[in-house]
Amino acid sequence: MTKESFSIHGENLLKKVKELIEEGNVRKITIIDKSGKELASFPLTVGVVGALLLPMLAAIGALAALITECTITVEREGGSAKEGNEQ
Repeated sequence: MTKESFSIHGENLLKKVKELIEEGNVRKITIIDKSGKELASFPLTVGVVGALLLPMLAAIGALAALITECTITVEREGGSAKEGNEQ
């Protein structure tokens, strides 16, 4: 399992999480505020789609409205770890 982190502005948070979910190999998404406090952590199991994602996406949308900057840490199966900076 590899980890990847992205620094991102709140208004782009939901869009980035949706992109990561669509990639399919993401196992866990953690959202951390700019002071390092974990705001939310969402485990993703194989086969989670559609209506099962709606509550998680609603929670992420609410977080995005409240925060200005955050870091998304993604745990993936396989692949190589990357560090990214999205703004």
